[in-house]
Amino acid sequence: MNTTTLLNDGWTFAKSGLEAISPEELLFAPVDLPHDWLIKDTRNLYENSIGWYKRNLPHPGRNLRALLRFEGVYMDSTLYVNGKPAGEWKNGYTSFEYDITDLLTEGDNVLLVRVVHQSPNSRWYSGAGIYRDVWLKTRGPAWVVTDGTYVTVRKEGSAWRVEMDTELHTEQPVRVSHTLFRDQEPVVGSASPVDAEGQDRVDRQALILSDPALWSPQSPHLYRLETRLETLDGTPIETVTQNIGFRDLTFDPDRGLSLNGGHIKLNGVCEHHDLGALGAAFNKTALRRRFRILKEMGVNAVRTSHNPPAPAWMDLADEMGLLVMSEAFDMWERPKTRYDYARFFPEWHERDVASWVRRDRNHPSLLMWSIGNEIYDTHADERGQAITRRLMDLVREHDPRG
Repeated sequence: MNTTTLLNDGWTFAKSGLEAISPEELLFAPVDLPHDWLIKDTRNLYENSIGWYKRNLPHPGRNLRALLRFEGVYMDSTLYVNGKPAGEWKNGYTSFEYDITDLLTEGDNVLLVRVVHQSPNSRWYSGAGIYRDVWLKTRGPAWVVTDGTYVTVRKEGSAWRVEMDTELHTEQPVRVSHTLFRDQEPVVGSASPVDAEGQDRVDRQALILSDPALWSPQSPHLYRLETRLETLDGTPIETVTQNIGFRDLTFDPDRGLSLNGGHIKLNGVCEHHDLGALGAAFNKTALRRRFRILKEMGVNAVRTSHNPPAPAWMDLADEMGLLVMSEAFDMWERPKTRYDYARFFPEWHERDVASWVRRDRNHPSLLMWSIGNEIYDTHADERGQAITRRLMDLVREHDPRG
């Protein structure tokens, strides 16, 4: 059976300057993830440095593929497996993964992550390091593609329709089933077989539900959608679960925003990713406390200024009832600071938009996508307008029913 395992423990960390150095020369100390190395020295919060993270990894087993999933590394990171480069990722806020199967050997393997922090790279405290969760995935001959389950909910008369598109890789006949749960009780489900002709497939199914409990900031009712991949004789291969909510959003130039048939006024705040004295390392307990305080203030909407948040951030917004404007970038091709993301935007923006939208498009808390904040390019020349149109097209490509 395919597995997903949290890989936050067992790491060691060392720090060096920006000059070329071999990691073998460094003294590593144990550290748990998520981790922000800059917050450890509050007198030097913007230090130019390279962080090195190392961990041993046993071989996951024969006939299995192994993937590493990083929810966020700030920034400009490179993964090495047994001394060989497995890949790099420039954006500090989007999630990414590597298939490391072909770099593994029998027995123990060495993972090494190099993270480069050059300042100034943003207009707020960024933190530095592997500051969100890391996961190890194993896969057999069939699997659900990461972030490949696309779910949309819409009202049709007195009923609600849930559409599920599931991206699959399969080398054998399989069955895909979906079950919707409310308070641990199954409500409705569907299933369909998928043959093995063509290894990459999209399975499309739909569920119809009458009179569900609706999601809103006042009453954030959630349902759990369980997607199961199994052989035709019922042997489980993989299970993907996610929360969904039933809510009907309409935008009108005269009436404004309506939610579930009633007018709603947004009382919003902008929320940066750090947690104050805790630094940038993600901490769900601290974020829950922050959201609770915001709700007590009367807040019902949050803008993720100015970057995609952690996956669990969106989960909490679903659970606690906050509408979200999810933002992608603070700059495009025209920089705001010397070492910011503008260095990488031309080559990387398509991958970053795909990561951002595909990961968070199913959340009931998601209100709208923002492709940028105070972007210099938009009013500079025609190039900025072309980028605007391109980014809008990319969002629609990955969220066509949104």
